[in-house]
Amino acid sequence: MTETAAAAAAGTSRTRFAVPGRIVASNRAAATWQRATLTEVRRETPTAATFRFAVPGWQGHLPGQHLMLRLTAEDGYTAQRHYSLASPPDDSGYIELTLDHVEGGEVSGHLHTAARPGDEMEVRGPLSGFFAWPGDRPALLLGGGSGVVPLISMLRHHRRQQLDVPLRLLVSARTRAELLYAGEYGDETSTVFTREGEGRRLSADHVAPLLGAGAPEWEAYVCGSNAFAEHASRLLVGLGQPVDRIRIERFG
Repeated sequence: MTETAAAAAAGTSRTRFAVPGRIVASNRAAATWQRATLTEVRRETPTAATFRFAVPGWQGHLPGQHLMLRLTAEDGYTAQRHYSLASPPDDSGYIELTLDHVEGGEVSGHLHTAARPGDEMEVRGPLSGFFAWPGDRPALLLGGGSGVVPLISMLRHHRRQQLDVPLRLLVSARTRAELLYAGEYGDETSTVFTREGEGRRLSADHVAPLLGAGAPEWEAYVCGSNAFAEHASRLLVGLGQPVDRIRIERFG
């Protein structure tokens, strides 16, 4: 999954919205480290895997939020990283993180090469409400590579709750083999492959049909690398999406 930087609007203004009381309560508890036990590892692509954890004290989250994961070595050395949550909010004491195996990454490297079910780690969160989607407004989601991770939480939430509010997802990946969650997408999702077939970047042609006459008043969520986030957000603005309804999260 993504080792995220802090959510950044990068030229867009941030809008605010009310969050459910239980999420406010869980954010107050986010300062506390909680025990997380690895229960399952699922391979997603040749370089990415989903790690499922049991967290008995988890108080819930909103789709799009992230957490901090901490590893502690026997000598007391610690390493911690921010990761977006892939799981929907109602996963009954379990959370899922999808991580790319980052070359030289202390945390992702350990999880991919050494961690086994039963291992205990620590998590703190959920963190940040800026990129969260409560499910109360039409959502247009644009993800590049592992930037799709927080967006899959939104999609899973939309499906589990059988929400009527419109949701569309545009995913850009290098190749089909590198497409995360390939078996989960339906009619709400369009995919673009930059190194396969036409070999095109996400373009105005992909986005324009969703922003034409009669389109919902989307809240747009963009997540990916710095280059993808800049490119996708400029496409949206150029096609008329109001800047105060664009939320961006970058990683790198």
